[in-house]
Amino acid sequence: MTFDEAVGRLAAAGIDNPRAEARLLLAHALGIGRDATLTAPPPTPRQAAAFDALIARRAAREPLAYITGHKEFWSLDFAVGPGVLVPRPDTETLIEEAIRLHPDRALPLAIADLGTGSGAILIAALKEFPNATGIGFESSPHAHAWARRNAEALVPGRAEIRLADWSAADGQFDLVFSNPPYIPSAEIATLEAEVRVYEPRAALDGGTDGRDAYRALGRLLPGLLKKSGHAVLELGAGQAGTVELLFPHLRPIRVAPDLAGIARALVLQKP
Repeated sequence: MTFDEAVGRLAAAGIDNPRAEARLLLAHALGIGRDATLTAPPPTPRQAAAFDALIARRAAREPLAYITGHKEFWSLDFAVGPGVLVPRPDTETLIEEAIRLHPDRALPLAIADLGTGSGAILIAALKEFPNATGIGFESSPHAHAWARRNAEALVPGRAEIRLADWSAADGQFDLVFSNPPYIPSAEIATLEAEVRVYEPRAALDGGTDGRDAYRALGRLLPGLLKKSGHAVLELGAGQAGTVELLFPHLRPIRVAPDLAGIARALVLQKP
């Protein structure tokens, strides 16, 4: 198909930025940068067939990041694919809060990430704190494999990625992150197809009221944090007030908004 036909097919499938995404997929098929597609020679038959296949996958609403195998987070290139949650820009709010808590980047922090997924939060934090070390806990074998791959590529020797449920987390940490599943179960069916059909439900489903994971964290975090240590947790829209109540043994410091003004990060401290 021609480039314009590809754009039309993506538009018909409900893709928000069909021309931009078609350009990215063409670049992926050609093995060149996006801007280079503007002056590239016509694709070979093999490249054209590859482009058609990529467009078909995106028209079926497969996440763009799964198709290309990459997603940028905190200006770092993460490998992602089926079985792992795609990192979102909103989650960068957690890294901003960690820097706000610890302006001295040279501190030798001990960091944990509960439900590390692709490893994006943990690895971004380790990049910002070069003397820190970290452990990511992930119960999904598929996500665990992506996190290990990213840690080895981006922070070699500094992050341990454990295939373990939160309940098996141990140690004492200065800083604990988590982006837990927080979408109420009944709302999963209303999500866009990229999320509903393709991304792992275990990383999304927070139970009947969306707060099951926070209840578990409320029991777990006091034992994982050092005295005066901090936890930085991602929140779903509208959850801030009720989630704070689930951490009676920790002191709420603040709730930080993301770029859209939505309360996105809950910062807690162990007294």
